[in-house]
Amino acid sequence: MDLKYNVKVYLEFCKKNKGLSDKTIKAYRIDLNQLINFYEKNSEDFNKNFLVNYISELNVYKPKTIKRKIASLKAFCSYLEFEDIIEYNPFHKIKTKLKEPVVLPKVILTENIKILFKYLYDTLNEKDKDTKEYIYMLRDVTAIELLFCTGARISEVCNLKKNSFDWSGLSVKFLGKGSKERVIYITNSDVIKILNEYYNISKNIDCEYFFINRLNSRLSEQSLRFSIYKYVKKAGISQYINPHMFRHSFATLLLDDDVDIRYIQNILGHSSITTTQIYTHVSLSKQKEIMIKNNPRNYIKI
Repeated sequence: MDLKYNVKVYLEFCKKNKGLSDKTIKAYRIDLNQLINFYEKNSEDFNKNFLVNYISELNVYKPKTIKRKIASLKAFCSYLEFEDIIEYNPFHKIKTKLKEPVVLPKVILTENIKILFKYLYDTLNEKDKDTKEYIYMLRDVTAIELLFCTGARISEVCNLKKNSFDWSGLSVKFLGKGSKERVIYITNSDVIKILNEYYNISKNIDCEYFFINRLNSRLSEQSLRFSIYKYVKKAGISQYINPHMFRHSFATLLLDDDVDIRYIQNILGHSSITTTQIYTHVSLSKQKEIMIKNNPRNYIKI
């Protein structure tokens, strides 16, 4: 079998027929090129024994990476079987079970969120509204507000388009993983105000995306990530903060406020509630509050 050729055709199929993102296609390409290299070095038939040997070579990686590489391989083998390139999918007879260590999400200290937003708005208000610098910072603050008030991923925020917003219903439509859409309502008056201000300034720029860079094209995730690092440093915050931590903080604070985890799952766009349940391990402050106020031992008087 010409594995290299079939991988190339499969990746084209994924892009055109499955509508996978460029990021996912890139990950598939990396994983399957690794498979090709192993195949060419070992000169084996593409069968169960070959795949078992290949999977055993992946043990040098972390469990999460191994699971991703195996998932890429499984999807490719299913494609080969469906297209009759191979008669039988070897994975039907291969069992793989990896237990990932539970890595708790890192959240931003609430005090640091307050410090950051105070710095952002104080600095923004000091700038001349007629300057480009004001517009660029207004864009950044608006994007950071959306990260925190919706729990959206940075890729979802940067890929928002002007028509993603329903200004009459005050909601925004995000396109999440697997091209799944979800609508989130914007109810905070400060967020609504800055969204409207940025939209009114940028709406006439010839670009379909909502957040626009200096070249009037889509603001990249890397650019927004760099801006966040810059603002955190200038605000004098010592805690390391990355964009995804706004999502973690959003979910954890909702949980602390007794919001049902099924609603949080829906808002975050998680396919499985198992993914959302990781936040139940993070809410230590809420656990402490419950133990102080609601511990059954409090009702036993001696």
